[in-house]
Amino acid sequence: MRAALGVLVDVCCVLIFVVIGRANHHAGDALAGIVSTSWPFLAGLAAGELATRMWRQPFALVPTGVGVWLATVALGQTLRVLAGQGTAAAFIVVSLVFLGLFLVGWRLIAQLAARRISVS
Repeated sequence: MRAALGVLVDVCCVLIFVVIGRANHHAGDALAGIVSTSWPFLAGLAAGELATRMWRQPFALVPTGVGVWLATVALGQTLRVLAGQGTAAAFIVVSLVFLGLFLVGWRLIAQLAARRISVS
């Protein structure tokens, strides 16, 4: 159950990244556009979750959070280029920062909340 929740939160983080990015670039919110933009990052996310064996420790910062984050960005950007969608240095930086904050950040918040609950 915890692993499924982790995957769900991770997928939502990637989709939020895509929707915000498309809105900021006036690319629209059509479902086809969202799918086209998100699939490389979702593929990277899936690879990262498999590589880190996310189901074992879905809330762990290391290796899960950091591994999923870096795989999502690296593979997502690579797949975008291979698919002819292109990329730019600024977009790589933005994706590193945003997805790092979200994919690692929610895990940090969950750990802090769990510690606070256990102390109470």
